[in-house]
Formats: sequence, structure tokens, C-alpha cells
Amino acid sequence: MSGEHENEPVESPRAAVTAQEDGRLLVRVRLPEQDRPPRLLLQRRPGKGKPEEPGRLLPLEPDGPGRWRAVLEPEPALEEGRWDAYVVDAPDGERVPLLPGLRDLRALTSGGGAPDVRAAAGPVAVRIPYATKDGRLAVRAWHRTPHAEAGRFTLSGDTLTVAARLYGARLGEGAEASFRRRGRNPAEVRVPLRATDDREFAFTVDYGDLVPETGAAGAAGDAAVWDVYVHPAAGAPRIRTARLLDDLADRKQVFVYPAARLGDWTARPYYTLDNDLSVEVTRSRPGE
Repeated sequence: MSGEHENEPVESPRAAVTAQEDGRLLVRVRLPEQDRPPRLLLQRRPGKGKPEEPGRLLPLEPDGPGRWRAVLEPEPALEEGRWDAYVVDAPDGERVPLLPGLRDLRALTSGGGAPDVRAAAGPVAVRIPYATKDGRLAVRAWHRTPHAEAGRFTLSGDTLTVAARLYGARLGEGAEASFRRRGRNPAEVRVPLRATDDREFAFTVDYGDLVPETGAAGAAGDAAVWDVYVHPAAGAPRIRTARLLDDLADRKQVFVYPAARLGDWTARPYYTLDNDLSVEVTRSRPGE
């Protein structure tokens, strides 16, 4: 920002965000009077080793003395990733990071904030405002077509049952869930789906089928991670299973599920940093 005190440290402004039922995000920012109309910049973090791409600029309109507002419309959807929020006074101006204020995300808890989802036929486009680990405002975005939304888990003995719903596709003959092992020795375990209609379904996996053979998982053969997918019909491309349609940007540390013991191994479902569903199988350490 310009002015006679431009060389003094800039205090980061704070923004309140409201998720609306129609999928819009309403952002309200407290700012002093500006020499030029301020703008809200959403900048997607680049992948490792990749250059930064142009961000999304939104005008901030006056909303009372020292108050400004911007609206992020549902379309065009944000590309999948994490978008940091800034205030700038020009497209190439200094970026002043926004701090998180009140976040009203009640519309997201019922699957709102993604208007195309209600029809279950279009893409899933989700944006969840959140506070980063260093205390800044960011938006986590997903944009998937099709999508398999994980629901309730049932843990019973050595089995895991997952209820789920399909978006952007319909179930057909030969529908299956697949568990694909990461690493140098990939493998796949498939189980049938039990459908209640052409979108709602459940599947059950026996953890014993996911225990790696000696030396298969890694150098010490002491762990394996299985990513969960759905094949909506025989021969159909796989669809990643995830939990996206609520107000949690990062589920991994929030939802911790109990592990099942299988001899020298333990198995538990978990959500990745991208809120995708996976199963971790690890060898128990001596004394456990």
C-alpha cells in the first residue's frame, strides 16, 4: 500500500468468511482508507518444483467505514489445491496476507457450498476457508468429476465397511471398490459393491487381505498404504474415494480411527492430507 508511512511494517488485516447456500464465499475485510481500490488475491500454492501460476483477483467493494467485501462466485471453480489469501492494491502490488477472522461454514455441513453436488450429476466443486498452521487465511479447493464421497465407517473385528455416494457417475454391472498399494511393489485388492440405488453403495474389506507378504511393502516389509478407489462398472476408470462435502479442510488429524490387530500387524483407515481415504497396515513393534 502507498502513503507517507509506506516503509513502516504493514499490519495484516483480518477477514471474515461466510459460506453461502448457493456456493458463494462472502469475504469481509477491515482495512483503512486506501489510495487505490484494494483487491482480494487468491494465490494457489505451486507444486514442488513448479512455477507459480496467475492467481484469482477479486475486487473489494466498500461495505461501510473501514470495511470492504468481495464475493467468490461458484464459477469458474477454483482448481484443486490450497489458495492463500492476500490484499493487494494492484495486480502486481505488494501482497499483504490476510489473517482469519470469523468463519461461518454452516452451509457446508449439509453438503452446501457446492451447488452442482445437489443434482449428483455434475462436478464436485468445494471451497473450504481455513486457518493455516502459521495463522493465515487460505482456501482449500477440490474440483473432481466424478467423485466418490465416503460416509460412515463400520469397524467390526478384522473388517472395514464403508458407506459412500457417487457423484458425476452412476453404478452399473460389475461395480467394485479397489485397494491399491503404494510403493515399489504395487498390488491391488478388489471387493464388490453393495448398491442401494445407482449412486448409494457400501463395500467391505477384510484387513487380512491387505497384510503385505514378506518384503513386498518396503525395504523392511514393515508397512503398506492402500489407497481406496471405486470402479462404478466393469471396465470403468477408477474414482478416488474421499470425504470432501463438509466444513473440514484437513481431516487427517481430526478423524483418528481405531486400529485392528492381525497377529503381528495392525490396520486402520485414515484420511490423507488431501482428505482421500486410505488404509495403513503396519507391523507391530516388539512389546506392543
